[in-house]
Amino acid sequence: MTIEQKKNGTTVELAVEGRLDTMTAPQMEATLKQVMDDAEEVLIRFDKLDYLSSAGLRVLLSAHKVMTKKGGKLTISGVNDTVKEVFDVTGFSDILNII
Repeated sequence: MTIEQKKNGTTVELAVEGRLDTMTAPQMEATLKQVMDDAEEVLIRFDKLDYLSSAGLRVLLSAHKVMTKKGGKLTISGVNDTVKEVFDVTGFSDILNII
């Protein structure tokens, strides 16, 4: 998995490519922890994400809670049909801001 970061003022954009699973979830978690402190909004682009596991869902939920608690916003965009189905089946599409 690769994660590209861009910062635009208080918004951080992360473009994720590959698989977000048990092996790569710690990398995603570390990246989110690094950028969330100074960000008012984190935008995660999943245009090139092939697979999302429960470990990835846990990282996203944790980041969502951190951002919400501090009055910020976590947004996920560019979700393909396979990843969208994971969000829908687990109910995460009702919790997370997915555009």
